[in-house]
This record gives sequence, C-alpha cells and structure tokens, in this order.
Amino acid sequence: MSAILTQNRINTLFSARTSPVLSVYFTAGFPQLDSTIQILSALQGSGVDMIEIGMPFSDPVADGEIIQESSAQALRNGMTMEMLFEQLRGIRTRSDNAITMPLVLMGYVNPVLQFGVERFCASCAEVGIDGVILPDLPPEVFVEEWKPMFERYNLHHILLITPQTSAERIARIDEISSGFLYAVSSAGTTGGALALDAARMGYFERLQHLKTTGKIRNPIMIGFGIRDKASFDAACQYADGAIIGSAFIKTLATVTGEDVMSAIHPFISSLRT
Repeated sequence: MSAILTQNRINTLFSARTSPVLSVYFTAGFPQLDSTIQILSALQGSGVDMIEIGMPFSDPVADGEIIQESSAQALRNGMTMEMLFEQLRGIRTRSDNAITMPLVLMGYVNPVLQFGVERFCASCAEVGIDGVILPDLPPEVFVEEWKPMFERYNLHHILLITPQTSAERIARIDEISSGFLYAVSSAGTTGGALALDAARMGYFERLQHLKTTGKIRNPIMIGFGIRDKASFDAACQYADGAIIGSAFIKTLATVTGEDVMSAIHPFISSLRT
C-alpha cells in the first residue's frame, strides 16, 4: 500500500476504532434528487462511522428488489454521475456541518467506463471520496489497467468475497484490495435476512481465523442481510464491522420533505443502543 493511501480516512477509522464499525449504504438521488447531502448530514449527525453512496445504474444485477427500485427511482429523478459529483463538491470544506467521515462510492463498471475511468478517479479525489466498490470489475483487470490511477488519486479499491471464495482466492483478493474487505454474507443479492446457520457461521469463523492468523491484512466488513441490531451484533462477532443497506433504503422510502433526520436518527440509534 502506498504511503498516500495510509493517510486515507478509511485507514484512520479502522486504526482508531474502539467499537464495531457501522457503515450505511444509500442510493444517491433517492428518495428525491436533492436528498444526497441531506442524508449524508443526517447519517453523520446520527453517529454512523462510514457511508457508502450508491451510484444508480439501470441494471444493478447484484442488488435485490429494494435497492433496484431505489436505483430506478433515482434515475427517474434525474440522477447522473455528473450530477452526483456536482452535489458532492464542497462537502468536505463547508463551514457548516462539513462531512468528515469516510465516504465510499459503490456501483457498477459500465457507468464508470462511460464517464471515463481517470475522469472518475479525479472527480472522486476532488470531492473527497476515500474508496470505491465495483463488484463487477474483475480483480485482474483492476490490477492490470486501473490500479495506478486509483493510487494516484488516493482511492482505496474494495473487493468482495463470498462464502464460495476459496482461502487461496481470499488471500489474493486481500492482496489486491485496500481499505477493507467486503465479506458478502451469502451468494444471493442484497436484501435477504442474515441467517446464522452452520454454513454461514463456518464461513464467518473461517474469515476470522484467516484474520487472526495474519493471512488477511485488511479489516473485514460483513454485508448483505444486516437489517437490525441483532444481525449487526451477530456479524460484528466475526468482523470489524458491518454494512446495512436495504433496511436503510426501506426507511428512506418513508421519508418526505424535511423529515429525513426524524426518520434516520431513530433507525441508526436502534442499531447502536
């Protein structure tokens, strides 16, 4: 890892943490086109540790129905990559309520290619993005074609692993990744419940063992199926933290007008209490 990347906000978060890291995902431009900054501010004010901002795409194959619909609604609202970067410009330097926590963009390769990879990386650096998750970007393609640009612009590239990923492949993905490893709790799409059956617990225990024996160097965040305090706490027994997405999107779907904080704060508090 480059010296620059070690100064990234994601590294600072994990090195200083005293409790499990709570990361929250939401789709940019949902429920309203201009909701993005309001949601960021509300999440920061509610005590979230890290935020993943979804880049809407017309064919989000890894996502379940809830996030798919939020993506479709965001596109209907008029959200584009250009619009997202325009909304995020200045969030780190505002005199009132500047966003200080780590921010990650999550989405699919096609919109990034259409936008231009280097233009995308430069725009991320300009607005203060710390990492990027692109589940459909093959790791080998990243290493061969994208990695120098990510390092040049101080961006972590965060890869996913699943219960079907072999130990050898996990080690290779860990070597390529930086920031943290996104451990998908199941092979399905987002939105399902976290069932701690024998197979799932065996997978989590295997990851925990790889981490404690030094075979994984990155922090581990568990995602898919985290929907409440019980599932968050269960996941955090085996990892450095957990990511909640679909359940939060469902909460946002009930929000209208200026009610963002009134809906977000109780939801986040229920996970922390």
